[in-house]
Amino acid sequence: MPSGSVNKDLQHERNKCSFNQEEFTLWWVGGREQLDDKRSIENFFKSQPDFHDKIPLHFASHKEKYEEIIRKATLIYSKTRQFLQNQGKYDAKNYLKFWDFLLGTGLIKEGNPLRLQFDMFIPAIVGHANAEQQAKWLDKALNCEILGTYAQTELGHGTFLRGLETTATFDRETDEFVLNCPSLTAYKWWPGALGHTVNYAVVMAQLYSNGKCHGVHPFMVQLRDEDTHMPLPGLELGEVGDKIGYKGVNNGYLGFNNYRIPRNNMLMKNAQLLRDGSYVKPVSSVLTYGTMVFVRVIIVKGMAYELSKVATIAVRYSCVRRQSPINPDQPEVQVIDHLTQQSKILPQIAKAIALKLAADNLWQMYLKTSSELDSGNLNRLPELHALSCCLKAVSTSDAAKGMEVCRLACGGHGYLSCANFMTFYSLATAACTYEGENTVVLLQTARYLIKSWNQALKRQKLMGTVQYLSEYVGKSFKRLAWSDSIPVIILAFQAITANKLRLASIHIENRKKAGKTPEEATNMTGLELVQAAELHGRWFVLQSAYDMIENTCQTASQAFANVLRQLCALVVYGEALQVAGDLLRFTTMSENDLVKLQQKYEILLAALRPNAAGIVDSFEYPDYSLGSALGAYDGNVYERLFEEAMKSPLNQEPVNRTFELYLKPLMRSRL
Repeated sequence: MPSGSVNKDLQHERNKCSFNQEEFTLWWVGGREQLDDKRSIENFFKSQPDFHDKIPLHFASHKEKYEEIIRKATLIYSKTRQFLQNQGKYDAKNYLKFWDFLLGTGLIKEGNPLRLQFDMFIPAIVGHANAEQQAKWLDKALNCEILGTYAQTELGHGTFLRGLETTATFDRETDEFVLNCPSLTAYKWWPGALGHTVNYAVVMAQLYSNGKCHGVHPFMVQLRDEDTHMPLPGLELGEVGDKIGYKGVNNGYLGFNNYRIPRNNMLMKNAQLLRDGSYVKPVSSVLTYGTMVFVRVIIVKGMAYELSKVATIAVRYSCVRRQSPINPDQPEVQVIDHLTQQSKILPQIAKAIALKLAADNLWQMYLKTSSELDSGNLNRLPELHALSCCLKAVSTSDAAKGMEVCRLACGGHGYLSCANFMTFYSLATAACTYEGENTVVLLQTARYLIKSWNQALKRQKLMGTVQYLSEYVGKSFKRLAWSDSIPVIILAFQAITANKLRLASIHIENRKKAGKTPEEATNMTGLELVQAAELHGRWFVLQSAYDMIENTCQTASQAFANVLRQLCALVVYGEALQVAGDLLRFTTMSENDLVKLQQKYEILLAALRPNAAGIVDSFEYPDYSLGSALGAYDGNVYERLFEEAMKSPLNQEPVNRTFELYLKPLMRSRL
């Protein structure tokens, strides 16, 4: 960490830390090897002057931002290769590991346009291309000899894949597909890096052959000349324009006008089209969703890290900022001494940790499911898809809300661009809509939950994460016996979810009996279904956090175990208080029990407060990763704010030319 002068209040907070921070950091990053790798590559990039902005990029124009970000993005590639070569670790496995780490380091605050290369383009090749096609394109993609994106969303269609309009019609005479956008709404819209960065894309389009539509399939499409980078004839290609955030990602649009590609450019790992136009369908239609599941798994962990960064900024600022004495005859106190401030920022730390543990659990499920897919076992894929949907929604919505809470907790200074809340908040709010708008993906989870509920009614065996539903079918309604122990509260989330599903199922059936179609009845019950799906996701987060923390505590030091259990209890109590009405409805909780739970929550805030600075230090985010004048390690907030103000182009001259042009004439016009 940086040396030199540290704000005395922040240092005083650090001196209170009751646990070994190295132990926490090792747990957070996943072990000694990961921590050593993290530190070495952070130090390497910290020493590279090419990544230090003399003038913050938020002062640049839209075009200047893009050009500078591309410079940095390509430099990251070459610098990472240089680093690995120096370490004797230059191979595809290590390169991908370090590249994945670099995507979240904060070297490019505005978003890395090459991220889609590794998050979606390469996974799409692996997930959809057969062995021959992978031999043709995979190494080129890994070596960045070709740059690609994943083009699914259209101007008029997003998550609803069956509604996509772009067509790929097989021409049997030429052995080619002809790609077309039959309307403006069929134009691909939003794919990252599509505007001016990539020269290839995996395009999702409706496959037509022998006069029949076979649904949406992936196609490898070259977009630009590999030498000149000029768009190829038959394409309309460009950028969608400025956005709230992700200003460097170069999101684009793509239109096809009788654009031809070889038949073998259809990615044929799961489905094939033969030379005579015969269609060989995949083993399961859900295989089409593989790339989206992978991305949603990544999103959940990404949100955990981004929220923990924002919480770090808010905690450090709250330790330095003094305002409003608690006792009138005493000086102003550190803002973090106010219980109301603790209630804003400490739960965000706990939530970030819980989301990270849930993401780790989800990742292990993804790896297991992927290995089973390779052997032809598709049983777990629907469960994984449903879980990744609701966790994507829960993690992104909670991260966005938590970041805004942290920004507000930093008062007016939190509104400055140099505080960097804007960057993190725009990342989280964007994630609420990309890869499936949150309400839509919650409805996808709900569809799986209702199907599982109906299976439970028939006494069929359910998959692991929905097995608890079986305990609530075929019985008259009975409230869960309440206690404020962590395991019982987590069980209460199962009870709430199951009972909401039970009621939703009854309401769907009643509406069908009243003459509504199954689709209409389901739509009319949508609010209940979304609530059940979200609660299912929250149960999984809490259960994952509790199980993994308890497992860690078996071998952890007593001091570290105490802090972990306090953080776990804080997030569980906090979630319970958010659904207090449902707990009163579906458990035996009384009003007195609710009062006691609130009291225990407040006691936990006070217990965690002395360790707040130590916990966020243990995340070990370098200053350039946080990019915040409020959250730097040294805590010299006011000096850094003034330094950032001096970087404004308007402060480079005492009088701006607008005085002579406009202000002076106005002041002398004697209106």
